[in-house]
Amino acid sequence: MQTLEKIEPKFQELTSHLAQIKDLDAAAALLDWDQTTYMPPGGASARGRQIATLRQIAHQKMTAPELGRLLEDLRYYEKDLPYSSKDASLIRLARRNYEQAMQVPASFMAELSLHQAQCYEVWTKARPENNFAAVRPYLEKTLDLSRKYAGFFPNADRIADPLIDRADYGMTTAMTQELFAQLRQQLIPMLNAIVAAAPTDDSALHQSFDEAQQLEFCRQAIARMGYDFGRGRQDCSPHPFTTSFSIDDVRFTTRIYPDDLNQGLFSTFHEMGHALYEQGIDPELEGTPLADGVSAGMHEAQARLWENCVARSRGFWEYFYPQLQSVFRRQLGNLSLSEFYRGINKVARSPIRTDADEVTYNLHIMIRFELELEMLEGKLSVQDLPQAWNERYQSDLGIVPQNDAEGVMQDVHWYCGTIGGMFQGYTLGNLMSAQLYETALTTHPQIESELQCGQFETLHHWFRDNIYQHGMKYTATELVERVTGRSLSIDPFVSYIRTKFGELYQL
Repeated sequence: MQTLEKIEPKFQELTSHLAQIKDLDAAAALLDWDQTTYMPPGGASARGRQIATLRQIAHQKMTAPELGRLLEDLRYYEKDLPYSSKDASLIRLARRNYEQAMQVPASFMAELSLHQAQCYEVWTKARPENNFAAVRPYLEKTLDLSRKYAGFFPNADRIADPLIDRADYGMTTAMTQELFAQLRQQLIPMLNAIVAAAPTDDSALHQSFDEAQQLEFCRQAIARMGYDFGRGRQDCSPHPFTTSFSIDDVRFTTRIYPDDLNQGLFSTFHEMGHALYEQGIDPELEGTPLADGVSAGMHEAQARLWENCVARSRGFWEYFYPQLQSVFRRQLGNLSLSEFYRGINKVARSPIRTDADEVTYNLHIMIRFELELEMLEGKLSVQDLPQAWNERYQSDLGIVPQNDAEGVMQDVHWYCGTIGGMFQGYTLGNLMSAQLYETALTTHPQIESELQCGQFETLHHWFRDNIYQHGMKYTATELVERVTGRSLSIDPFVSYIRTKFGELYQL
């Protein structure tokens, strides 16, 4: 047994090594944030190279022999510690990351990063031009690289499993398909019943709304909800996202449409949910790999919870709607709270995922997930993807996109990431958000009445204490079971949807 005097220097060496990797990742993320916000278009080529260089160096450090030796030397120290301790969690996560990284060559990570930066720049120009032909060869390379990544893990049952596991540790293709199948059985009849009911008029939300006034209203709202502008900032980008360079520098972007109030409001509340998660991580975890959201699904749970369970609730707008009316009196002055509430929760078959309501949203995710699997498994080519996309939208949602810009090119994910492992997190997040919110309301029944008064401290602190502060100390599965007392289920989400939309549409 090694003495504490021998262990401490090794553990300090480990934390120092991991901090350097964390700093490299943060530097690359900062370059990526700049690329999507303020970088001049001419800088794209060099920026891709710079990000690739940093990613390659970080990967080399993650696979360095000295890191492997340190983890082996600390194995018994880890076993002697409580599972939930910071040190044990750090060693456990570092070992998992190390073993995964050892499967993938650093040169591949550099190639992937460079390609992702280049593909994103092509997509930003091709989408508004409705030019799928321009981005198609880049997407074909993305598919090749995605398959190549999966190939580094030959023991996986399905080709998509390593890509899913990378974002949602412990999840597999089969597990995801089972959850999706259960959920689809519940959603389709509900959607059909709602569509058969009297349609909702949301035309008041599609007038002319000054963009600067929208941004200012959103800024004031999220500050009250708990977002700390002293440790973050809000900007605009073609596709909203959140990024963290440290616990004290968590930034997000939104997009504002002058003729669609929904876009600015709910993309802001969504990204704020991501940012609250990152800002709420225990400061003691700063500079370590533990200082991050535990999974794509858990991150989306926070975003979807604040966007939907909170910001699309009637109680939320009982406080905020008079303020919004005062900003846009001409547009909303004669619109009642009930009409506004119905408008922001309108259920309709839409071709756009980010415009989708809570009932149809997961059907959009299922379409993308299934298309990803078909591409990865060689059943669908990128060339045939637009047609397959449109056919799936026709069969599943009864609507066909007008063009590729609002069809296969609408989401940034395939054009800045990989094919596979990108979309399942959204539906996992919806399920987690409902299950966690149900638990929060059971623990603190006053939360709903507090929302009506613009008070968010109880809810925010509950999530900070139960989810945010832990960072990556636990897996998402462990967190859900630890906090709610049971494994992930579709039941709380289905109950939430049935209750809310049953009342709205008098089903």
